[in-house]
Amino acid sequence: MSALLGKKIGMTSVYDATGNAIACTVINAGPCYVTQLKTVAREGYDAVQLSFGELSQKRAEKILTKSNIGRYAKAGIAPQRVSKEIRSFDVSTLSVGQKLSISDVFAPGDKVKVISTSKGRGFQGVVKRHHFGGVGSQTHGQSDRERAPGSIGASSYPSRVFKGTRMAGRMGHTRITTRNLKVLRVVEEQNLLVISGSIAGAPGELVQIEKL
Repeated sequence: MSALLGKKIGMTSVYDATGNAIACTVINAGPCYVTQLKTVAREGYDAVQLSFGELSQKRAEKILTKSNIGRYAKAGIAPQRVSKEIRSFDVSTLSVGQKLSISDVFAPGDKVKVISTSKGRGFQGVVKRHHFGGVGSQTHGQSDRERAPGSIGASSYPSRVFKGTRMAGRMGHTRITTRNLKVLRVVEEQNLLVISGSIAGAPGELVQIEKL
């Protein structure tokens, strides 16, 4: 067992044995349920489908398809908010409908990677998106040009803009993987995981925690 799904709660700090404050992220991890097992013989690869976030039947009927509701019923569990397929499991040790709690997977001192979605920033200019410095001072008639991108290099040659040129555009809301984080504490009673450092995403964002 090497991964769980969870929800980012927020950031705080804890003190180590020498009194140093360590910035950390608190995650509500699990419990997760095994809703499908894939094997080499049947699908061509080994994988486990984990589900997280229990829903009421009324809410499930509103936001889930009938096929998904039927899949949860077949597994013998309540409808779940989200399902993810993870390949880093030994499928021979699991069964459909099995519950995985935080203590089944993680222990203090484990190194993990966390996959999440960063905050969406909308359409942003080059200063915020690419840390441009602007094109000059506000003197000499350019009082409104301090955050402009400047030249993009398209003169008579090459008469086009190269692909990948850093410009204004949509920023954020991308899949981010943060590696080599350390599990500091496991609070089994509340399904909380305290991990060193920061992870991408707003509080409430779905995260995937995998043991390295």
